[in-house]
Amino acid sequence: MYTLVIILMVLVCINFVLKQSWHKWQSVLAHAAAAALFTGLMWPVAVRQSRSQIDVWLSSPDLMLDTSVVITIEVIIQISFCMLSVNIMNSGKLKPAAVWSYRVLRWFPGIMIFGVLFSILVYLIFAFPGVSFPLVAWSAAAAVFAAVSGGAWLMRLFFPDKESRLEMLFLTNALTGIVAVIATVNGQTAVTGVGEMDWPSLAGVLGLVGAGVLAGSFSKTARPFRGFLRKNTMIK
Repeated sequence: MYTLVIILMVLVCINFVLKQSWHKWQSVLAHAAAAALFTGLMWPVAVRQSRSQIDVWLSSPDLMLDTSVVITIEVIIQISFCMLSVNIMNSGKLKPAAVWSYRVLRWFPGIMIFGVLFSILVYLIFAFPGVSFPLVAWSAAAAVFAAVSGGAWLMRLFFPDKESRLEMLFLTNALTGIVAVIATVNGQTAVTGVGEMDWPSLAGVLGLVGAGVLAGSFSKTARPFRGFLRKNTMIK
């Protein structure tokens, strides 16, 4: 459970830093400063937390399911940005609505990064007992600023083309959604499993798949398949 939560936190951080590579340096520094200020100013709230309270949060099914919903919405928004970016790269003239949607999604940094930063701050406060709380908080803020700005620079250095970074952003967000469902479901499912096979439902699903295959063979996207069938028919 804790390992999956840590992996999820790492993926959220990677997504946030990777998204910064689409911005100019002024915007990257502004986002890094906002993340650093959040980390430094949240120490009065962080000191009121406790290890046992955090364990209770992680073991709460309702809270974890709500967190899963928030992460899923964020993943959908980021994947929508990826799809719009591909559309802009491959299309010539776009509608103004598509351009404005792309701009709004590009400036969306993510919500879960703030929860991750708060969790890191709470961990650091417990990890350094006896040290001044503001010192720990602002030291962590400086590290966050350096990590965000430096991480964006490294992303552009190792992946200079936007296509590679866009593919990475899509894959990491898809992986984030999968890990979020696994980590936050906490052993609960919406439907209780049964030991019997529902044959009518299975037949209905197979029928829908077969109907989709037949319909696709007559669509424009299946022209190579139809040409292959014609070629085999002529040979026979």
